[in-house]
Amino acid sequence: MHIAICGNIGSGKTTLAKMLSRHYGWEAELESVEDNPYLVDFYEDMHRWAFHLQIYFLNSRFSQVKKIRENWKSTVQDRTIYEDAYIFANNLYRSSYINDRDYSSYLTLFESMIQHVEAPDLLIYLKADIPKLVSQIQKRGRDYENAIRLDYLKNLNERYLEWIDSYNLGKLLIVDVNNMDFVANQEDFASIVSKIDVELHGLFSNKKA
Repeated sequence: MHIAICGNIGSGKTTLAKMLSRHYGWEAELESVEDNPYLVDFYEDMHRWAFHLQIYFLNSRFSQVKKIRENWKSTVQDRTIYEDAYIFANNLYRSSYINDRDYSSYLTLFESMIQHVEAPDLLIYLKADIPKLVSQIQKRGRDYENAIRLDYLKNLNERYLEWIDSYNLGKLLIVDVNNMDFVANQEDFASIVSKIDVELHGLFSNKKA
């Protein structure tokens, strides 16, 4: 079983993935941040490094998906390959950080890859407004994230709303985390687990049918 968590920068994806991994005994596939050779450069010069960053993420995510599908264990994934294309690359293109030629090449590569990708059995979207995202980003204290602009986060949120509104690849669970602290508050985490349990029972029923 493949569970994926999606959401904007700072929405809590990685933290929740780790917590769910421990709670359910799932494998965890986390986004490679510290090992990413382009991320620091990207936030310093987005025009120069946007295409390189997105190609790196696309390849990394494709490798993750292959690993998940080849593994017999249930896995929770931090961010999906769909977000790389439909949210981040799309946003960078619409904001003129990626030019027409590079974006066309990126989409050609993505379309080739996506033919070999199966959607997650359950997609969990962590919905968070800008104040929540900023608070979370500041709390984790990554120096290179200090350069993230508010309009960049705002545009990403708009892309997410567009994508989630039309998502039809499988089961979807939307969790509004604006008034939640599922790390410090056990009741908040239990609430998320309860919602996931409801969705999982439906998945099991469908598999038996």
